[in-house]
Amino acid sequence: MLRTPSPDGLRFAFGTLTVLPVKVTRWDRDAARGGMLCAPLAGLAVGAAAAAAGLLLLALGAGTLLAAVATAAVPAVLTRGLHLDGLADTADGLGSGKPAEDALRIMKQSDIGPFGVLALLFTLLAQVAALAQAYDGSWARGALAAVVSATAARLALTTAARTGVPAARPEGLGAAVAGVVPAGGALAATAAVTLAGAAAGAYLGPYDALRTALAVVCAVAVAELLLRHCVRRFGGVTGDVFGGVAETAATTALVVLVLG
Repeated sequence: MLRTPSPDGLRFAFGTLTVLPVKVTRWDRDAARGGMLCAPLAGLAVGAAAAAAGLLLLALGAGTLLAAVATAAVPAVLTRGLHLDGLADTADGLGSGKPAEDALRIMKQSDIGPFGVLALLFTLLAQVAALAQAYDGSWARGALAAVVSATAARLALTTAARTGVPAARPEGLGAAVAGVVPAGGALAATAAVTLAGAAAGAYLGPYDALRTALAVVCAVAVAELLLRHCVRRFGGVTGDVFGGVAETAATTALVVLVLG
């Protein structure tokens, strides 16, 4: 079951997953558990800021494409680009085809390889294209897409940090949060975000309620496929894998929200 978020958990979530000036006072496993369970709340804040940027540009007379670019840029800025960097590093590690130890070494390097470039290019193109289509529908659909995708991305972090998913390295943020979330807590968080998404979509109509809930479920499911592949290839998760999982979930949610 989900409990009321603790102050330490909220500080951990916002202090590690955003650039907001929130001081993390505890780094133990209990704080990490609370923080990863609160990750969707951090995503909600990021998504709201992204939607605000897009709506501001629309109000100033900008087109939907520019609003979509701004909406996609805000989450990158508010996370210092860490999730995008993680996506690129994960793509380079997976694309190398090398054994786990060598692939992990490639992921730790500061440069970016061809697989990482392609992953970033197509992911950002897909996000901007989907957001532009959502804004073409209405400002409300664009704003909903921004909030739902950012929240689903952080929900994917919660599920990736569940018990039974090992860390690939003994150090780093990935090791600090790997396996801290009970499976029941991850399931409850998924149910809560899905229901909240459906309620938000209901303001646009019954079909949108269903589609928004489906977007959250699909985002978590596709992120789970990437997570399992990474665990098989690398022997566990790293901070880069968490970033890749988040961006995969965000992109999946956006694509589902503009289908149909």
